[in-house]
Amino acid sequence: MTVPIRVLVCDDQMLIRTGLVTIIDAQPDLEVAGECGDGRAAVELAGRLRPDVVVMDIRMPVLDGLEATRLLAGAGVPQPVKVLVVTTFNLDEYVYEALRAGASGFLLKDAPPDRLLHGIRTVAAGAALLDPEVTRQLVGRYAARIRPAAGGAPEDIPLTPRELEVLRLIADGLSNSEIAAALVISQETVKTFVSRILSKLRLRDRVQAVVYAYRHGLVT
Repeated sequence: MTVPIRVLVCDDQMLIRTGLVTIIDAQPDLEVAGECGDGRAAVELAGRLRPDVVVMDIRMPVLDGLEATRLLAGAGVPQPVKVLVVTTFNLDEYVYEALRAGASGFLLKDAPPDRLLHGIRTVAAGAALLDPEVTRQLVGRYAARIRPAAGGAPEDIPLTPRELEVLRLIADGLSNSEIAAALVISQETVKTFVSRILSKLRLRDRVQAVVYAYRHGLVT
């Protein structure tokens, strides 16, 4: 038997938290390691329980989900924890900040249970969870607020023209299959490009690649 993925659920609304716990615990390959209702408790429990994934709400008392995510998965954290942020459209202004804070992905709270389960498994496996349509709506809507980094002209970025093209498509929210179709190349070739991009830019995953692209003015 494989070891189940251990999940910490953090949401201040008990009804939602109970629903998440019930859905997760019903899966043979998932296990709820703990639950809590504020960001400070999430940080403390994560440090003690070392879950594989933290399902994190954004707006919570004591310490909000953004700061809790930063403390768990942000730059400089010696043993980062994978965080899957859940949000609603009326909180979408916080999603970009959640990604910058180190979240491995995000889901909308009205997503069906199977998408939540898929998200947990995806993040646990080390991949980023970026729903293409949500990426276009959320990140694109707030692109004007993301100031390009100084000196971040495309010619200063250590990528080939083709890699820059792939990075722009990632930032537009396209999946590997969509990128393959757009560039008329195989999905395996796309995966190779994505791997090179992340390696050259020293990025952890596609989420950070999207943030990087907007910060450096590669997409508008």
